[in-house]
Order: sequence, then structure tokens, then C-alpha cells
Amino acid sequence: MKNLEPRTEDRKKFDIDLEYGKVREQMVADMLQDKKIEVKSERGMWMRTGNIAIEYECYGKPSGIAATESDYWFHNLCIDDEVFATLVFDTNSLKRIINNLDYKKSVSGGDNNAARMYLLNLQKLFSSDVIKAFKETKDAA
Repeated sequence: MKNLEPRTEDRKKFDIDLEYGKVREQMVADMLQDKKIEVKSERGMWMRTGNIAIEYECYGKPSGIAATESDYWFHNLCIDDEVFATLVFDTNSLKRIINNLDYKKSVSGGDNNAARMYLLNLQKLFSSDVIKAFKETKDAA
């Protein structure tokens, strides 16, 4: 059987890519050690609407993204009882993204419709204009 390991001359920047990967692996490990995380889960609605809901108020008081003390915001996208994917945001970055969106819809929901939530369109959330605005606000900070 043919050896699948790349030859040294075929590796081109393999050492740089490996180091980059190791740094990112450590960043993920650090997220889960000695950090506060907030975990929210979307059940089926995200598939029908293309939106995720980020709560910011409940019974007239700050809640969710407006009250969290977490370092990271994990947002599960579920299909039935299984997690399909998880979006992970640095909480301060997610707040900055939300604050700088040119359009965000606010709706009521939850128990007794007491919660207020931003509906964020997944395609829009990862669009080039949102990424550009994110970079600009990061550079300005």
C-alpha cells in the first residue's frame, strides 16, 4: 500500500500550518478551562427561519447577552435532540457584532412572552459586510 504521509518537499509551509493549528487547539482548550461559558440551544426553529435568537431582556430586566458574565457564548443548533453544530463566540465580540449590525429584528418570546430577543440571520451574521464591520470596530478599539 502506498504511503499517505506527504514527502518533505510536498509539505510546503507544513511547519507553519502545524504551529498555527497547535495555537488554535490551545485556544479552544483554554476556552474550557478556568473560563465562564454561556450555552444556549436553538431547537428546530433556526432551520425554518434561518435565524438564531439572542435574548437580551426578560421581565423588563437585562438578561442573556446583556447580563451574562461569560467569557464565551456557545450557541447550539439542534435538530430534534441532537446538536447539529455549535457556534462559539467570544462574548465581547458577539456583543460588538450585535451592536454594529445594520439590521436586527427584536421579538418577544419565552415563557409568557416575557423575554426580548434579537433575531440574527445566520447568513447575514457571516456575511462579508458584518465581518468587515467587525474588523473595523476591533481596529478602532
